[in-house]
Amino acid sequence: MIIDLHHVQLAMPEGEEEAARGFYGEILGLAEVAKPGALAGRGGVWFDGPGLSLHLGVETPFAPARKAHPALRVANLDAMRRHLEAHGIEARPDIDLPGLRRLYVADPFGNRIEICQTI
Repeated sequence: MIIDLHHVQLAMPEGEEEAARGFYGEILGLAEVAKPGALAGRGGVWFDGPGLSLHLGVETPFAPARKAHPALRVANLDAMRRHLEAHGIEARPDIDLPGLRRLYVADPFGNRIEICQTI
């Protein structure tokens, strides 16, 4: 039986670890965690945040996930939107669902990321 979600992995292009750190670490506020030694040579970056682990792994050839996406929940969607836009990141609102407000952004590699707030 499944007991929880261990992590989500997204693809990234080779050599773009600093861009990943800038977006996921500096802008979204996730903490970088060391990859296990056996995987460190493959490139990519791993991050943790409250209740989540997000791994970015190098994929060659790279193709961004334009439909599949993680949904990252925030306490204040309006504040996050202002924060993203202050960093030059376009936040695209989507229709609200029952109990959920949401918007979409693209990471530096074109991967779709949903930012949502439960209401």
